[in-house]
Amino acid sequence: MTVRQVSAAPVTAAVRRRITVRGVVQGVGFRPFVHSLATELGLTGHVTNTGDGVVVEVEGAPAAVACFGVRIGGDAPPLAVVEGVDGEEIAVSGGTGFAILPSRADGRARTLVSPDVATCDACLAELRDPADRRHRHPFLTCTHCGPRFTIVTGLPYDRAKTTMAGFPMCPRCAREYADPTDRRFHAQPIACHDCGPRLRLLGAEPEAPGGDPVAGARRLLAGGAIVAVKGLGGYHLVCDAGNETAVALLRRRKARGDKPFALMARHLDDVTPLVHVSDGERALLTGPDRPIVLLRRRAAKEPSLLAPAVAPGSPDLGVMFAYTPLHHLLFGLPGDPPGPRLLVMTSGNVAGEPIVTDDDEALRRLAHLADAWLAHDRPIQVPCDDSVVRICDGEPLFVRRSRGHAPLPVALPVTVPPALAAGGDLKNVLCLGEGRRAWLSAHIGDMDDLATQRAFERAVEHLGTVTGVRPRLLAADRHPEYRSTRWAERHADGRPLVHVQHHHAHIAAAMAEHGLDGNRPVIGVAFDGTGYGDDGAVWGGEILLADYDGYRRFARLRYAPLPGGDAAVRRPYRMALAQLRAAGIEWSADLPPVAACPPDERRLLERQLDRGLHCVPTSSMGRLFDAVSSLSGVCHHAGYEAQAAIELEAAALAAGADPGAGYAFALDSAAATAPAVADPAPVLAAVVDDLRAGTAPALIAARFHTAVAALVRRCCDLARARTGLETVVLTGGVFANTLLAGTTARLLRQDGLTVLRHRRVPPNDGGLALGQLVVAARAAARTASAP
Repeated sequence: MTVRQVSAAPVTAAVRRRITVRGVVQGVGFRPFVHSLATELGLTGHVTNTGDGVVVEVEGAPAAVACFGVRIGGDAPPLAVVEGVDGEEIAVSGGTGFAILPSRADGRARTLVSPDVATCDACLAELRDPADRRHRHPFLTCTHCGPRFTIVTGLPYDRAKTTMAGFPMCPRCAREYADPTDRRFHAQPIACHDCGPRLRLLGAEPEAPGGDPVAGARRLLAGGAIVAVKGLGGYHLVCDAGNETAVALLRRRKARGDKPFALMARHLDDVTPLVHVSDGERALLTGPDRPIVLLRRRAAKEPSLLAPAVAPGSPDLGVMFAYTPLHHLLFGLPGDPPGPRLLVMTSGNVAGEPIVTDDDEALRRLAHLADAWLAHDRPIQVPCDDSVVRICDGEPLFVRRSRGHAPLPVALPVTVPPALAAGGDLKNVLCLGEGRRAWLSAHIGDMDDLATQRAFERAVEHLGTVTGVRPRLLAADRHPEYRSTRWAERHADGRPLVHVQHHHAHIAAAMAEHGLDGNRPVIGVAFDGTGYGDDGAVWGGEILLADYDGYRRFARLRYAPLPGGDAAVRRPYRMALAQLRAAGIEWSADLPPVAACPPDERRLLERQLDRGLHCVPTSSMGRLFDAVSSLSGVCHHAGYEAQAAIELEAAALAAGADPGAGYAFALDSAAATAPAVADPAPVLAAVVDDLRAGTAPALIAARFHTAVAALVRRCCDLARARTGLETVVLTGGVFANTLLAGTTARLLRQDGLTVLRHRRVPPNDGGLALGQLVVAARAAARTASAP
């Protein structure tokens, strides 16, 4: 926060000061706080929302005005994020009292919108209190909690510019809204049973007149039904997590494969028999943003309360706690008939499509998925999936940054012009930036679906509305077939468009979030599944010497053919056979991927590899993880992204702390002018030897993880010896694997290297747009300064 002080007036005279507060200061109870503070200090004046922030004028004794200037930033409400307080003395005008004036919409939006926030304890107490007028009200909220980003239609943040505009306040709510001593003073989503949104239970047997839709939904869930429940940022598909039949049915209907479902619980006690929970994880679970937290599973010692189909083959369970009044009502209040203790809570969509937000669309698109719909009539302006976070070495690591965090900006270490970065095609998130701020959208999804592309366009429009950024520069991935790249090309409209190499963007994103100004390169280790390389190959096992201006490929994984592209991703045994062929290892019948590949397909694959048909070369570390997962017998078919690698990590964790003798990559680093090449052939040969010696797959998986970490250590040591660089960035989706990330970071730190990992944006493609933004800004600056 920056505070610019203004010289005080003589102590004998009243003074008046105009103060502008910037940051997350709208929708968080800031104006009521200002009113209370000014009244406490005996000051007159007024406060209003503007597109630039909160503007205050205060008049009174100089000491009181000075105290106000200090406390307005230091004592701000809990959800506020004060980034700057600027003040100037103005002419004394007199007057009595302190007023909250109507908002002004002059100028461009420059303030920040709060994310959606979980229901606070005070509101929960009212929800449970039969004597309170909001007892059991499913849309109960106050200035400290509830919907924000998902209901905002424009700025300044007032009820008229939210989706609550269509719900006139009843007299009692209006009195609370206007009472400076009330917790709901100027709480824009304020509502009650008399005037607020209303629930409906659709598709089930009709409720009796005056019946409770939530009670009906709870009965359906207890009976094994699948209910589509409208939440803050879209619909969830919900079922009893302890009912194997219901969970398996939801999995079949959604064509989910084996991809894990997220769980919702009401209490920590409901999940501690299933998972290990550290203090950091507990803080995430119970904090105001309430993400899905990936927690390590406990070894099952007795019949579980959880259906096996919830997360088959996963080392983790994704758990979140109830974060809206409706969720708490679904679990039931004291005295309610019992319902499920744990709920599957997964995005309400067809696989590959964006989350459904519109009621009519939900009835149509989810008709084959849900048995009933628990809907309400408050519109959702912005789709917003649940955020997903895990703890790695005691610090949070985003897997998906969305509800509870979007649209909070990321502070930039460099200045950028008004710009838009389109992100990638998987896990798409776009980014707007200007000055020293970058705003990332909520999670949009995979761009191979037309509905997702439309959601992308709506996100561009809405994020522009709430940030005021009017892009003069565009950035996109270099891949010519990415839908996000094609969108940027179609919409450039004469504006400069910078194409940024995929792994360079990953590294730049980590640099930006850690505040590096780019004046010195880093050793960037970028491991993922797919990224378009400068030579047309599929990169993904890269070590780059990079800053914001450019990069040099220092080391890479040895190329192997990717037979059939996506077919090899869906069937890891194909990748295993391709890697074995590249390593000169015979396809013997005793090897798991050989047995997993049907004979006819194996013969076709052999001819395909011999002739190089549809076999683009790849250096992808993600694909090597797939290959070893199949080679070790862990996973031969992937029903969702990274399934083979996730199950390989689960196997490695089961091996225990000491895997014994590890494997070792060959590293050809003789030519200082060419990238060093890491050959996995010795690793694959050692895996084959271990298989034939009867070594357990878990031990093989652990030894492979150790070998990859050791390879990174060798390459970074070589890079330091040749360049003097000592800062290493670990990025790319492979480093969402906490076993690999933790082991690698520990080894590098033992060698005295500084290790940077993602903490504010995901290491996967969900963070890509941030890196695109800063790289494109630097490229545009170079172009502008060229003679």
